Amino acid sequence: MIATLPALTAEMKPKTISAAAIIGISIDSLDSQVETTLVKSLAGHLRVHTSSCTRPREDDKPGDDASAARALDDGTFLAVVADGLGSARQGRDAAEKTVAQYIANFRSRPRAWSTAKTLEEIARHLNRQLHQEGLARHESPELASTVVVAVLDGNHLHILNAGDSRAYRFRAGKLERLSHDHRDSFQSHVLTQAIGLADTVAPHIAQTDLAVGDLILLCTDGLTDVLEDTALAGLLAQHTSARGLVLVARERATPETLDDITAVVLEVQELGPPASAASVALPIPTQLKAGDVMDGYTLRRSFRASDRIWLAAKSGQSFVLKFAPLEAQTNDAVLTAFIRETWIATTLKADYFPAATAPEDATARYYVLDYFHAPTLKQWLAERGPLSTIDAATLGKFLLAAAQFLLRPDFVHGDLKPEKILVIGEPGTLAYKLIDLGNVAEVFSVNSRAGTPSYLAPERFRGGAVSEATEIFALGATLYEALTGKLPHGEIEPFQTPQFRAARRPSAHNPHIPPWLDAIVLRALALSPDERFAAYSEMRYELEHPEKVSAFRSAGTPLIERDPELLLKLLLAASLAANLALLFFLLRK
Repeated sequence: MIATLPALTAEMKPKTISAAAIIGISIDSLDSQVETTLVKSLAGHLRVHTSSCTRPREDDKPGDDASAARALDDGTFLAVVADGLGSARQGRDAAEKTVAQYIANFRSRPRAWSTAKTLEEIARHLNRQLHQEGLARHESPELASTVVVAVLDGNHLHILNAGDSRAYRFRAGKLERLSHDHRDSFQSHVLTQAIGLADTVAPHIAQTDLAVGDLILLCTDGLTDVLEDTALAGLLAQHTSARGLVLVARERATPETLDDITAVVLEVQELGPPASAASVALPIPTQLKAGDVMDGYTLRRSFRASDRIWLAAKSGQSFVLKFAPLEAQTNDAVLTAFIRETWIATTLKADYFPAATAPEDATARYYVLDYFHAPTLKQWLAERGPLSTIDAATLGKFLLAAAQFLLRPDFVHGDLKPEKILVIGEPGTLAYKLIDLGNVAEVFSVNSRAGTPSYLAPERFRGGAVSEATEIFALGATLYEALTGKLPHGEIEPFQTPQFRAARRPSAHNPHIPPWLDAIVLRALALSPDERFAAYSEMRYELEHPEKVSAFRSAGTPLIERDPELLLKLLLAASLAANLALLFFLLRK
């Protein structure tokens, strides 16, 4: 039985910054009252005529609905409609993020996942991300949205929904509802499921067939609370467009039922061959040894005792092969995590990371990385000592640029430390690569202690979610170690919950560190997130403009480090007061 969650009503209408603008993904006509009509056609593939329309409840204010419809390169067609809830402030932002994430992630989905699995995984991760972000920023689930997704693939239609946004199929005069309303049976205004509303989500998933002439309608409750199914069937029988549906609903709405209204109508004009293959079941090798040949790659040596990461050779070149963990043979969650890691590693293409590929003809569960004959930063520090100021500043700017790249699709590295950085070149001209994307996660999606304890921000030990602020702390700890060879708070064991104190100045360990770099590292390591850099860009700016860096002393810094001159004055004053008291005592005798 699904527990009833607090009511989220139509009166709660926030204004927020557009998530689409932040991550650079276009979302169709979020507040447009003008119909958008498109014909999506790929030669020999599925052909769909699309009309979409959104009208906010108040014409002079933005609404909380978002929608998009896309023909994808593989011949599938994806449509998404979302209705932001969030008890007032962040509903629109949640709806836009939901639509944007589905468009971006479904487009690059792993071939190992079926369509249904892909839709469900996107919902699960997006839900976790929005829920944790809401708790972190507002201490309540302020980022929440309903969603309904339709994927048209060959002669199949796949549907996912959470909340009360709906999907219908109209065929031969009959209207069939394909979605499920997640509303409380006694209080219809109370939702029992939505993206971001709770720690977990259980979306409704359905599959049916497609035929030429089918009409697929996706809409928010602003339409269906006004037009019953019989009215919708009559309008669709007349081939009423999305704009026509929205206008009719707007005219018939009462003050009590008036809401943001969104409709997307898809008309199937031509079917094509299925583009989405069934889930690929690749074997996971149990034993691997030097000399084994895997799809043309000859294994040379393993990098770790687990024997799941190997140096390999093919056609005279060296590569790194990362195999799925043995636990993935029997644990579906572990297998899903590895498939997701493969997906992320092969999707994030930039010079910050070794290039990754998943061979199309692979006969086992693994992916391939370019190999660099270079030490990790941890090894470099052990063999050659701390980095110079110029090389440490270059490292900081590199890590911040990589972090900004990851943040565009809402990712964070999740386990930043010297072991995950390759050092290339010679002192004074060093370059770097960031490796091991196994812990990459959506921002705010993880609130466990995942990662390496010695580099975790204090709030991560109290259940705080991974965020830009916690990544800045890990980056600061990495720079601290790179400059001094020491950890800012010593070695922290996984079972420990440390009592943090402000870190000592790096220059206390390495006198060659200039004051401006001291200040940057200490600010990144501030125990309170409010005292740290507000964003990667702010920290990067200071590294690029050292002449503009101000001294930084955390509130928890001992006075001897925070203001040694003041401490000296206080000691002198105390000494003077003591001497005067002694003199007064002696004179009274």
